[in-house]
Amino acid sequence: MYPASFEYHRAATVEEAVGLLTRYKDDAKLLAGGHSLIPMMKLRLAQPKHLIDIGRVGGLSGVKEEGGHFVIGALATHFAVESSAVVRQKCPMLSEAAALIGDPQVRNYGTVGGSVAHSDPAADWPAVLLALGAEIKAVGPKGARTIKVDDFFKDLFTTALGPDEVLTEIRIPTGGHGGAAYMKHPHPASRFAVAGVAAAVTLDAAGKCTAARVGITGVGSHATRAKGVEAALTGKTLDAATIAAASQKAPDGIEINADLQGSVEYKAHLTRVYTRRALERAVERAKGTK
Repeated sequence: MYPASFEYHRAATVEEAVGLLTRYKDDAKLLAGGHSLIPMMKLRLAQPKHLIDIGRVGGLSGVKEEGGHFVIGALATHFAVESSAVVRQKCPMLSEAAALIGDPQVRNYGTVGGSVAHSDPAADWPAVLLALGAEIKAVGPKGARTIKVDDFFKDLFTTALGPDEVLTEIRIPTGGHGGAAYMKHPHPASRFAVAGVAAAVTLDAAGKCTAARVGITGVGSHATRAKGVEAALTGKTLDAATIAAASQKAPDGIEINADLQGSVEYKAHLTRVYTRRALERAVERAKGTK
């Protein structure tokens, strides 16, 4: 199926894109890599009258370390994160998660910012950013603002971004998470997460957990933190029994969606299994054994 007709605009700057969004409001959509928007337009699930291409806006495509953070530009591709030497060295979970997205074509053209702003319920990045305590920078008519990741993902395809705002970069602390890992059960065709879990833990010198963040994607309307799991880990020595018991709380508070990929019970089971696996890998890394 062909998309409905639209008017194409190529923005040269973030400010120009914001101006076009302000002018055309709900009739406009941003285009970056296009791997989320174009399929929806072909299915007529999205029918913007104005398409604003930001793919050539300068300064939004880098991946760098700056001021104790990884700074990922909104137009950075998944492959740029996967192949970044500094990311691989200091936070291998990030590059591993990027490598699990789609196929080589998707990873080489799809953008991190586009995926995050789209907030697909089965996308990988939202869970990863929740686990790592990221911040999202956006620019709108009133200037720039920073949104904490815990406040960003609101509901199905819904974020805290305003309709006239452009996501410009993602900032992730380079330290403080000890060990982190992302594990998922992928859909065999799309490679989206049927259930995906990102876990980050910090251990003290005695091996007790001083902090834990667990992000879950794929099973609900949007990515969310498993706060019951986090509470069950904090202050404990993270042996196999403690991890297994905490992982049982992973589906708590999530309204799991049954679909062609599985029943509520099946997805809840996957969530528990992949939470345990992600935590085991994160703990190994926090101890320096993996």
